[in-house]
Amino acid sequence: MTGISKRQQQFSRQLQKDLSSIFQKELSGAFKGAFITITGVEISPDLSVAKIYLSFMLVDDPKALLEEVRSKTSQIRGVLGRMIGKQVRIVPSLVFFHDNSAEEGARIDRLISGLDIPPAPEDDDQTN
Repeated sequence: MTGISKRQQQFSRQLQKDLSSIFQKELSGAFKGAFITITGVEISPDLSVAKIYLSFMLVDDPKALLEEVRSKTSQIRGVLGRMIGKQVRIVPSLVFFHDNSAEEGARIDRLISGLDIPPAPEDDDQTN
């Protein structure tokens, strides 16, 4: 079984930091006020492909926003290249995915809080 190398972990963390900066500063107005968070980055063993997981807030249509982000992939990669180009041999290809785990967690919380669970019956014959 092959694990993730320390080099991959370090590069993933750096990409997450740099991409977060790009979305917050360089492209802040590009997505109509949507709040985009980089929730995770997985990098291939040769560091040539990065899977980027995004979480969206203040968005009515996450699928449409994901497509909009994907349409700007080359622009995002270009900005990333200017940031890290002198540190790496190649700037990885970026593949974006929607991470809906936060939304799913909120949905499950709403379901649980909406349950009507009666209290457990008390035992009459409690002997010590």
